[in-house]
Amino acid sequence: MPAGMKPLEKFLKKQTNALTRAGGFGDKAAGTGASRRRASLSRVVPFFRETSPEGGPARDVFSPETEEAPCWPSAAADIRSPSLSSDEQSSEASLDTSWTPLAADTPENLALALLDSVAGKRYGNCTEILLDDFMLTHPIFLASDKFQQVLLQHALRFGAEGRQGEGWPSWDGVERKQAVLSVAFRYLDTYRELLQEEGDRSNSFPKDLYLCAVQELSRFPELVEDVLKLQRWTEILHNPAEEDKESRKKQVRPLFRHFRRIDACLQPREAFRGSDEIFCRVYTPDHSYVTIRSRLSCRVGEILALVREKLQYSEDQPTQPANLILVAVTSSGEKAVFRPSDEAVFTTLGVNTHLFACEPSELESLMPLPEEIHWSPGDSKLHDMSAEEVANQLVVFDWELFSCVHEVEFVCYVFHGEQARWRPLNLELVLQRCSEVQHWVATEILQCQSLPKRVQLLRKFIKIAALCKQQQDLLSFLAVVLGLDNPAVSRLRLTWEGLPGKFRKQFQQFESIADPSRNHKSYRDLLASLRAPLIPFTPLLLKDLTFLHESCKTFHGELVNFEKMHKVAEMVRSIRRYRSTQLVMDAEPSPSHLQTKAYVRQLQVIDNQNLLFEMSCKLEPKDM
Repeated sequence: MPAGMKPLEKFLKKQTNALTRAGGFGDKAAGTGASRRRASLSRVVPFFRETSPEGGPARDVFSPETEEAPCWPSAAADIRSPSLSSDEQSSEASLDTSWTPLAADTPENLALALLDSVAGKRYGNCTEILLDDFMLTHPIFLASDKFQQVLLQHALRFGAEGRQGEGWPSWDGVERKQAVLSVAFRYLDTYRELLQEEGDRSNSFPKDLYLCAVQELSRFPELVEDVLKLQRWTEILHNPAEEDKESRKKQVRPLFRHFRRIDACLQPREAFRGSDEIFCRVYTPDHSYVTIRSRLSCRVGEILALVREKLQYSEDQPTQPANLILVAVTSSGEKAVFRPSDEAVFTTLGVNTHLFACEPSELESLMPLPEEIHWSPGDSKLHDMSAEEVANQLVVFDWELFSCVHEVEFVCYVFHGEQARWRPLNLELVLQRCSEVQHWVATEILQCQSLPKRVQLLRKFIKIAALCKQQQDLLSFLAVVLGLDNPAVSRLRLTWEGLPGKFRKQFQQFESIADPSRNHKSYRDLLASLRAPLIPFTPLLLKDLTFLHESCKTFHGELVNFEKMHKVAEMVRSIRRYRSTQLVMDAEPSPSHLQTKAYVRQLQVIDNQNLLFEMSCKLEPKDM
């Protein structure tokens, strides 16, 4: 990797701090919690090097003194990194020249323009793009509750003969009704799983819209199909499929790696929802623990109440603590205290980060678990597994995790952080997996005491990376490459010298794909050459969204930069394209595939970089 590059960790942390100072997005305040949730991205790719941005601070795209609506610059220019040359920027531009985005306007007027377009009076063939842009990005500038109110208001407004809403042309009543219902159906379809999760909070919207439409059936019999469809939507949101509801009711699922059960890890991965119940261990200062059963989205105050209840029946706790706090302790000893109002903290934990409950006076005495700070050398189970089987299991698990992420989670993660209505729970687990695979590579190599066996592991990991790339899993491919590029591994001169030239040359090619120069051009060229299904390197997707977020403002006063929203939606649509075809594995499972599957889904890793470097120096001292 080129020298003089600073880690992506610092680059993304700088972006996060800038977002916090700017107030989250546009002119809206994000609060302190947003930076905590977004900051978890800065720990995902600790060895992914990044060029320093040359563009300086985010530029204003309007004059604050003017009272006129701003003339927004091309959204295509807003997203391009300053590290690209002009030729590369022109080849990177993906905006359709025939696309004319909406002019800057208030959120409510943009909703009216959307309804106008759906009725077929303004934008013609671009209506589908406009509708998709609005559905994917409206939470950024128009809260879902407010958007529902706008649709209901205009559904009611069309009842009187000849009455026209402000900004609406003189359509006939059927067109008006059908425009509102078409947009409502698209909204319900896009957010179906998230709305089902909210229960009564979201059930009232289709029900109220259904009642409005039923009242108009006598005057507009053409709406009968739409009314029946609305009725079905009301039933879907109010009564989820019985089999789905029953299966979720019975399931209490271990959360990724913080509570281990072999039978659970072998099951196909399903999307986490906030109402899912999980098992999780919460430790005390003496490293004893209680196992709690909790909703994934519950508040910290509720977690502490469950811990107190468990401690009441513990013989090891003769006196009950009066004032507990919840703390996340990393393997390196770093501590983060959660507020009682914080929600869904489980998915924000690092690879070897654990939850501790203690009194405030005990905070400084908290230490990582002994197994996190001590290590014992030994042979890796990986020696007995084929590279093909391990790579296949990596690809399958990555696909399951990536498929669980709702596309709106990408928008919520970057633009809202902790203030988002819908938590990016599944996206955070994908980021955690990326970090886990990187540290797994380093852990396996550095725990191996035999030099010949370390060389064999190097060869196997390079082969695994090649197979992941061949199967278009760029998440594990780059995670393995970056794990081999860990300073604690790359300094092992004797180990690398024992690697055959063919493998060294292949790894150099892989390093060139991870090269961040010219805005990661090598990686982007590779990505552009692939067709679905594929798994992208998710941290870079979030970095691109963050760059777009910072490069131009969302609001000018009350006016929304909809060109920016179009570019955000374009990036989200790229994720949709990656998953447009289902992944099918052709390989026949080996007799030991269940053992390999369990191993890959429960990787034992060391994520303390100081400990990894210490292990490296014991294998090959600095004076060698």
